[in-house]
Amino acid sequence: MTTTSKVAVVTGASSGIGKACALALAREGWSVVLAARRVDRLEETARQAGSAPTLLVETDVTKPEDVVNLFAKTKERFGRLDLLFNNAGMGGPRSLLEDMSVEDWKTVVDTNLTGVFLCTQEAFKLMKDQDPQGGRIINNGSISAHAPRPNSIAYTATKHAVTGITKSSALDGRKYDIAVGQIDIGNAVSELSTPGRELPQPWGGSLKEAQMDVEDVAKAVIYMSSLSLDSNVQFMTVMATKMPFLGRG
Repeated sequence: MTTTSKVAVVTGASSGIGKACALALAREGWSVVLAARRVDRLEETARQAGSAPTLLVETDVTKPEDVVNLFAKTKERFGRLDLLFNNAGMGGPRSLLEDMSVEDWKTVVDTNLTGVFLCTQEAFKLMKDQDPQGGRIINNGSISAHAPRPNSIAYTATKHAVTGITKSSALDGRKYDIAVGQIDIGNAVSELSTPGRELPQPWGGSLKEAQMDVEDVAKAVIYMSSLSLDSNVQFMTVMATKMPFLGRG
Protein backbone atom coordinates (compact mmCIF):
# COMPACT_ATOMS: atom_id res chain seq x y z
CA MET A 1 0.00 0.00 0.00
CA THR A 2 1.29 3.47 -0.83
CA THR A 3 0.21 6.98 0.09
CA THR A 4 0.28 10.38 -1.57
CA SER A 5 0.97 12.20 1.72
CA LYS A 6 4.36 12.54 3.30
CA VAL A 7 5.32 9.76 5.69
CA ALA A 8 6.81 10.21 9.17
CA VAL A 9 8.11 7.74 11.75
CA VAL A 10 7.91 8.96 15.34
CA THR A 11 9.57 6.89 18.05
CA GLY A 12 8.29 7.19 21.58
CA ALA A 13 4.92 8.17 20.12
CA SER A 14 2.87 6.73 22.97
CA SER A 15 3.22 9.72 25.31
CA GLY A 16 4.79 13.08 26.01
CA ILE A 17 6.68 14.94 23.32
CA GLY A 18 6.47 12.07 20.84
CA LYS A 19 2.70 11.83 21.11
CA ALA A 20 2.23 15.60 20.78
CA CYS A 21 4.46 15.75 17.70
CA ALA A 22 2.86 12.70 16.09
CA LEU A 23 -0.60 14.23 16.49
CA ALA A 24 0.62 17.57 15.14
CA LEU A 25 2.06 15.85 12.06
CA ALA A 26 -1.23 14.01 11.55
CA ARG A 27 -3.11 17.30 11.70
CA GLU A 28 -0.75 18.66 9.04
CA GLY A 29 -1.67 15.85 6.67
CA TRP A 30 1.23 13.46 7.24
CA SER A 31 0.88 9.70 7.35
CA VAL A 32 2.40 8.78 10.71
CA VAL A 33 4.05 5.56 11.85
CA LEU A 34 3.69 5.38 15.63
CA ALA A 35 6.46 3.43 17.37
CA ALA A 36 6.81 2.61 21.06
CA ARG A 37 6.89 -0.34 23.43
CA ARG A 38 3.32 0.01 24.75
CA VAL A 39 0.78 -0.85 22.08
CA ASP A 40 -2.20 0.14 24.22
CA ARG A 41 -0.91 3.70 24.46
CA LEU A 42 -0.08 3.77 20.76
CA GLU A 43 -3.68 2.84 20.09
CA GLU A 44 -4.79 5.87 22.09
CA THR A 45 -2.48 8.12 20.07
CA ALA A 46 -3.91 6.66 16.85
CA ARG A 47 -7.45 7.20 18.11
CA GLN A 48 -6.69 10.86 18.79
CA ALA A 49 -5.21 11.19 15.30
CA GLY A 50 -8.70 10.61 13.92
CA SER A 51 -8.90 9.89 10.20
CA ALA A 52 -5.20 10.51 9.54
CA PRO A 53 -3.38 7.46 8.11
CA THR A 54 -1.42 5.80 10.91
CA LEU A 55 0.51 2.59 11.44
CA LEU A 56 1.24 1.19 14.89
CA VAL A 57 4.46 -0.77 15.35
CA GLU A 58 5.46 -2.13 18.73
CA THR A 59 9.12 -1.17 18.95
CA ASP A 60 11.91 -1.30 21.50
CA VAL A 61 14.61 0.92 19.96
CA THR A 62 17.33 -0.90 21.90
CA LYS A 63 16.62 -4.08 19.91
CA PRO A 64 18.06 -4.12 16.35
CA GLU A 65 15.45 -6.60 15.18
CA ASP A 66 12.63 -4.32 16.36
CA VAL A 67 14.11 -1.34 14.54
CA VAL A 68 14.59 -3.29 11.30
CA ASN A 69 10.97 -4.44 11.57
CA LEU A 70 9.76 -0.86 12.15
CA PHE A 71 11.24 0.47 8.93
CA ALA A 72 10.36 -2.64 6.93
CA LYS A 73 6.70 -2.24 7.92
CA THR A 74 6.87 1.47 7.10
CA LYS A 75 8.09 0.69 3.59
CA GLU A 76 5.56 -2.12 3.16
CA ARG A 77 2.61 0.07 4.20
CA PHE A 78 3.54 3.48 2.79
CA GLY A 79 6.27 2.81 0.24
CA ARG A 80 8.69 5.50 1.47
CA LEU A 81 9.86 7.60 4.43
CA ASP A 82 10.10 11.40 4.47
CA LEU A 83 10.71 12.11 8.16
CA LEU A 84 12.13 10.32 11.18
CA PHE A 85 11.71 11.94 14.59
CA ASN A 86 14.16 10.17 16.88
CA ASN A 87 12.32 10.92 20.08
CA ALA A 88 12.36 7.75 22.19
CA GLY A 89 14.51 8.12 25.28
CA MET A 90 14.71 7.93 29.04
CA GLY A 91 15.98 10.07 31.87
CA GLY A 92 17.70 7.34 33.81
CA PRO A 93 18.16 7.10 37.56
CA ARG A 94 19.37 10.24 39.29
CA SER A 95 22.26 9.16 41.48
CA LEU A 96 25.72 10.15 42.56
CA LEU A 97 28.23 9.53 39.79
CA GLU A 98 30.25 7.22 41.98
CA ASP A 99 27.17 5.16 42.87
CA MET A 100 25.77 4.57 39.38
CA SER A 101 25.78 0.91 38.41
CA VAL A 102 27.15 -0.25 35.09
CA GLU A 103 23.76 -1.81 34.39
CA ASP A 104 21.95 1.50 34.81
CA TRP A 105 24.56 3.23 32.63
CA LYS A 106 24.13 0.69 29.84
CA THR A 107 20.34 0.94 29.97
CA VAL A 108 20.42 4.68 29.40
CA VAL A 109 23.09 4.41 26.68
CA ASP A 110 21.20 1.65 24.88
CA THR A 111 17.98 3.68 24.83
CA ASN A 112 19.17 7.24 24.28
CA LEU A 113 22.19 6.62 22.07
CA THR A 114 22.19 3.19 20.46
CA GLY A 115 18.48 3.50 19.72
CA VAL A 116 19.07 6.76 17.84
CA PHE A 117 21.89 5.17 15.87
CA LEU A 118 19.86 2.10 14.92
CA CYS A 119 16.88 4.16 13.75
CA THR A 120 19.10 6.59 11.86
CA GLN A 121 20.86 3.71 10.11
CA GLU A 122 17.62 2.12 8.94
CA ALA A 123 16.21 5.48 7.87
CA PHE A 124 19.33 6.11 5.77
CA LYS A 125 18.92 2.76 4.02
CA LEU A 126 15.31 3.53 3.13
CA MET A 127 15.76 7.20 2.23
CA LYS A 128 18.75 6.75 -0.06
CA ASP A 129 17.06 4.00 -2.11
CA GLN A 130 13.64 5.58 -2.58
CA ASP A 131 12.48 7.75 -5.46
CA PRO A 132 12.61 10.66 -5.02
CA GLN A 133 15.66 10.16 -2.88
CA GLY A 134 16.16 11.77 0.51
CA GLY A 135 14.28 12.79 3.62
CA ARG A 136 14.69 14.48 6.99
CA ILE A 137 15.74 13.23 10.41
CA ILE A 138 15.12 15.23 13.59
CA ASN A 139 16.85 14.09 16.77
CA ASN A 140 15.47 14.92 20.19
CA GLY A 141 18.45 16.29 22.05
CA SER A 142 18.02 18.17 25.30
CA ILE A 143 19.10 21.25 27.18
CA SER A 144 21.41 18.70 28.81
CA ALA A 145 23.24 18.42 25.49
CA HIS A 146 24.68 21.81 26.50
CA ALA A 147 24.49 22.05 30.29
CA PRO A 148 23.90 19.13 32.68
CA ARG A 149 21.86 18.91 35.80
CA PRO A 150 23.50 17.51 38.94
CA ASN A 151 23.77 13.73 39.22
CA SER A 152 22.77 12.99 35.62
CA ILE A 153 25.95 11.66 34.04
CA ALA A 154 24.36 8.90 31.93
CA TYR A 155 21.59 11.09 30.52
CA THR A 156 23.91 14.03 29.94
CA ALA A 157 26.58 11.90 28.26
CA THR A 158 24.06 10.36 25.88
CA LYS A 159 22.53 13.71 24.94
CA HIS A 160 25.98 15.15 24.19
CA ALA A 161 26.59 12.06 22.05
CA VAL A 162 23.29 12.57 20.21
CA THR A 163 24.71 15.92 19.10
CA GLY A 164 27.64 14.00 17.63
CA ILE A 165 25.24 11.68 15.81
CA THR A 166 23.36 14.71 14.46
CA LYS A 167 26.50 16.36 13.11
CA SER A 168 27.98 13.18 11.66
CA SER A 169 24.78 11.95 10.01
CA ALA A 170 24.02 15.43 8.67
CA LEU A 171 27.37 15.34 6.90
CA ASP A 172 27.02 11.75 5.70
CA GLY A 173 23.46 12.34 4.55
CA ARG A 174 24.24 15.18 2.15
CA LYS A 175 25.01 12.90 -0.78
CA TYR A 176 21.57 11.29 -0.40
CA ASP A 177 19.62 14.54 0.18
CA ILE A 178 19.03 13.54 3.79
CA ALA A 179 18.82 16.57 6.09
CA VAL A 180 19.52 15.91 9.77
CA GLY A 181 18.84 18.36 12.58
CA GLN A 182 18.34 18.43 16.32
CA ILE A 183 15.83 20.03 18.67
CA ASP A 184 16.99 20.67 22.24
CA ILE A 185 14.04 20.93 24.60
CA GLY A 186 13.87 22.47 28.04
CA ASN A 187 11.07 21.99 30.59
CA ALA A 188 8.14 20.92 28.42
CA VAL A 189 5.08 19.87 30.43
CA SER A 190 3.39 16.64 29.41
CA GLU A 191 1.96 13.57 31.11
CA LEU A 192 5.56 12.51 31.76
CA SER A 193 6.36 15.59 33.82
CA THR A 194 4.70 17.18 36.82
CA PRO A 195 3.69 20.84 36.59
CA GLY A 196 5.42 22.85 39.28
CA ARG A 197 7.88 20.08 40.14
CA GLU A 198 11.10 21.00 41.89
CA LEU A 199 14.29 20.31 39.96
CA PRO A 200 17.86 19.93 41.29
CA GLN A 201 20.14 22.96 41.05
CA PRO A 202 23.95 23.28 40.90
CA TRP A 203 24.11 24.74 44.41
CA GLY A 204 22.72 21.55 45.88
CA GLY A 205 19.10 22.53 46.47
CA SER A 206 16.03 22.37 44.28
CA LEU A 207 13.82 24.94 42.62
CA LYS A 208 10.46 25.17 40.89
CA GLU A 209 11.43 26.10 37.34
CA ALA A 210 9.35 27.74 34.63
CA GLN A 211 7.76 25.27 32.21
CA MET A 212 6.18 25.39 28.75
CA ASP A 213 3.39 23.61 26.94
CA VAL A 214 4.45 20.53 24.98
CA GLU A 215 2.41 21.84 22.04
CA ASP A 216 5.07 24.52 21.52
CA VAL A 217 7.59 21.72 20.95
CA ALA A 218 5.23 20.19 18.40
CA LYS A 219 5.00 23.53 16.59
CA ALA A 220 8.79 23.67 16.38
CA VAL A 221 9.00 20.15 14.96
CA ILE A 222 6.31 21.02 12.40
CA TYR A 223 8.37 24.02 11.30
CA MET A 224 11.55 21.95 10.96
CA SER A 225 9.69 19.28 8.99
CA SER A 226 8.06 21.84 6.67
CA LEU A 227 11.30 22.97 5.04
CA SER A 228 12.44 21.77 1.64
CA LEU A 229 15.43 19.44 1.65
CA ASP A 230 17.48 22.35 0.32
CA SER A 231 17.25 23.86 3.83
CA ASN A 232 17.93 22.50 7.30
CA VAL A 233 17.52 23.62 10.89
CA GLN A 234 20.76 22.15 12.18
CA PHE A 235 20.05 22.93 15.83
CA MET A 236 17.07 24.52 17.55
CA THR A 237 16.63 25.18 21.27
CA VAL A 238 13.03 25.41 22.51
CA MET A 239 12.73 26.11 26.21
CA ALA A 240 10.55 27.72 28.83
CA THR A 241 11.40 31.40 28.58
CA LYS A 242 12.20 31.80 32.28
CA MET A 243 13.91 28.51 33.01
CA PRO A 244 17.40 29.03 34.50
CA PHE A 245 19.25 27.36 31.65
CA LEU A 246 21.44 30.38 30.90
CA GLY A 247 22.21 30.74 34.60
CA ARG A 248 23.19 27.14 35.30
CA GLY A 249 26.40 26.85 37.23
